[in-house]
Amino acid sequence: MIVSLDYVYLLVGVLLAIVAVMSVRDKANPRRFTTAAFWGLYALVYLLGERIPPLAGGVLMIAMALIAGFGWVRAGRHDALPDAQRQASAARLGHKLLIPALAVPAVTVIGSTLLKDVKIGELFVLDPKNLTLAALGVGAVVALALACRLTRSTPMQGVRELRRLLDAIGWALVLPHFLAVLGLLFTEAGVSKAVAHVVTSYVNMDLRFVAVAVYCVGMALFTIVMGNGFAAFPVMAGGVGIPVLVGIYHANPAIMAAIGMFSAYCGTLMTPMAATFNIVPVALLELPDRHAVIRAQLPTALPLLVANIFLLYFLMDR
Repeated sequence: MIVSLDYVYLLVGVLLAIVAVMSVRDKANPRRFTTAAFWGLYALVYLLGERIPPLAGGVLMIAMALIAGFGWVRAGRHDALPDAQRQASAARLGHKLLIPALAVPAVTVIGSTLLKDVKIGELFVLDPKNLTLAALGVGAVVALALACRLTRSTPMQGVRELRRLLDAIGWALVLPHFLAVLGLLFTEAGVSKAVAHVVTSYVNMDLRFVAVAVYCVGMALFTIVMGNGFAAFPVMAGGVGIPVLVGIYHANPAIMAAIGMFSAYCGTLMTPMAATFNIVPVALLELPDRHAVIRAQLPTALPLLVANIFLLYFLMDR
């Protein structure tokens, strides 16, 4: 293939390594060495990937967690343009500033749909096994090129902006990656069996509506705790969805899974653990209320969760 997902990961690793070097050179940051170590270790994850032995990978993750947990990841100093110059540039470009941002989803959709089986010679243009992610990587590169063209800046300025954004987000950037594996860990630890035991012991599951409500609300609650619907799904599906809804009430597994994930997404709207959706925007927009996004989403999340319960109840045996 011409564009492999491995190339995208290598590019991300190189960018993180550059950010680590820039951080260690920032003498205005009182935690510059630990901040650089955090981003440097994160860069190794992308640069080495599956070549890292499992034990070494676990030690690396623990080291990153300790650095972040002790508050040793700090924002550095950034050379920003004067407000007058920034406003003049924004006025000159106007809505053209949206072009790079819109290029990312546009290129991703085009690449994942129109370039699915396209080859040049014997090589696929995009990685067929990871088509969407490979197209997303291409979209990001295209967006950077367009941004440099519009603003008359260099790619290095893009790296400086990357560091500024990483400093604004901080360690929360890696939280989704940690949370994504929690579902597997919980399943291996027997949490699904424990959930099934507790639910069947203390809740009357003889009523189909109660079983549906427990499953949907449980999906939302576990997502609130873990911050990731994919982590919550194996726990609730293994504890309630499969043994009760499918095994006893003969629910359609596809409908059970789909509406269950929709219920989990309701939990995503209500938790700070979903850092990518609820904490990162607050940091980027510099909002005074850290939970502003969550407060705005609550009126949508709660009624939608109730709607999912009724949808699953009436559609589960279709």
